[in-house]
Amino acid sequence: MAPSDAPPSAPAAAPDAWLDEVRWDADGLVPAIAQEAGSGRVLMVAWMNREALAETAAGGRAVYWSRSRARLWRKGEESGHVQRVRELRLDCDGDVVLLEVEQEGGIACHTGRRSCFFRRLEQGRWQVVDPVLKDPGDIYR
Repeated sequence: MAPSDAPPSAPAAAPDAWLDEVRWDADGLVPAIAQEAGSGRVLMVAWMNREALAETAAGGRAVYWSRSRARLWRKGEESGHVQRVRELRLDCDGDVVLLEVEQEGGIACHTGRRSCFFRRLEQGRWQVVDPVLKDPGDIYR
């Protein structure tokens, strides 16, 4: 087929059109689950705004929105426990993001534990079941 005989091409999508498919809440946020690559263990849940998700996708490092600080939070900026993103997924409703990450240093929680989900319900009480790997005082000097 000669170039002039080619069918017209569809207009190119805007480079960030994929962000429009996310169902942001009223505050412009979406919950983000960080899951450890390999083990599948849930490490933490945080929030992302459009800028955080775009930066995460572009740079391969997890960036979240800190509601308490009202600013972007680049995971590991203080602790050194960076999350390298291997894959990003969006759930069926478009309102939760899943990050498959490699957790540098093996600590995702500010308490010095591998995961923020270190308490298990046992006989009507929350029991701590995962050890502190590093004292938070040594992490956040």
